[in-house]
Amino acid sequence: MSSGPVKRRDTLDRKLVEGIALLLTNAQSALFITGAGISADSGLPTYRGVGGLYDKRNTDDGLPVETVLSGEMMERRPDIVWKYIHDVELACRTATPNRGHEIIALLEQRIPRVVVFTQNVDGFHRAAGSRNVIAIHGDVHDLRCTRCEWKKTVADYATLTFPPHCPRCNSIVRPDVVLFGEPLPEAPFQRFEAEVARGFDLVFSIGTSALFPYVARPVLLAKADGKPTVEINPARTELSDIVDFRLASGARHALRAIWIALKGKNPQSTRLGR
Repeated sequence: MSSGPVKRRDTLDRKLVEGIALLLTNAQSALFITGAGISADSGLPTYRGVGGLYDKRNTDDGLPVETVLSGEMMERRPDIVWKYIHDVELACRTATPNRGHEIIALLEQRIPRVVVFTQNVDGFHRAAGSRNVIAIHGDVHDLRCTRCEWKKTVADYATLTFPPHCPRCNSIVRPDVVLFGEPLPEAPFQRFEAEVARGFDLVFSIGTSALFPYVARPVLLAKADGKPTVEINPARTELSDIVDFRLASGARHALRAIWIALKGKNPQSTRLGR
């Protein structure tokens, strides 16, 4: 008698996994572009919206998410923006980095130059130990005053009152994330452009639909330059027919398989971490 449906795990092409591991063995530099899919294995839905962390066609207030989480709304009604940003932070607070985040951090110990370019605002790459992280949409744990130079990083929002006010000038404080209708922050974007200009031996696109041109561009540039490209995503994207290696899988499962294969290829594997 059946006890119910059996959850199927992603089936990985072992030759592809071995091929990616071999490339990592020889790589001196690697770029990991990550989206909401890598945090889905931590229990966060693959939200769209602020850095990929919100997924409601209409909010409880009857307004589109693009309206309530916009820069314009932050100026007019910061209380409404904070109501939904708080939902985002609560989802992050009840989750933790997963093995996929950890493996990318461990690869920094193996490869001389690793850059993580993430659209996510959950801060999980930083929490997992990655040091060279460009969080292009910001991090919900970073706060800044809307008027003066006050900034602070918080573990969570448990002690905040909403909307919070600056301890220096009493102006409204906001999360340092990119809201709808706002431009990308200049400094991290310029840093990312400089890293892309240097080039990479290997470029990964992980858990992202790569709809934004600045997300897809490094993959396209690497491809044009003859550098290997990898996509890890259970769903097909516009990059799926372009990349050299595509693993139709969740990020944690695929990265774990690649890590195991990589350790098997390296006689110094015990130095590579867990």
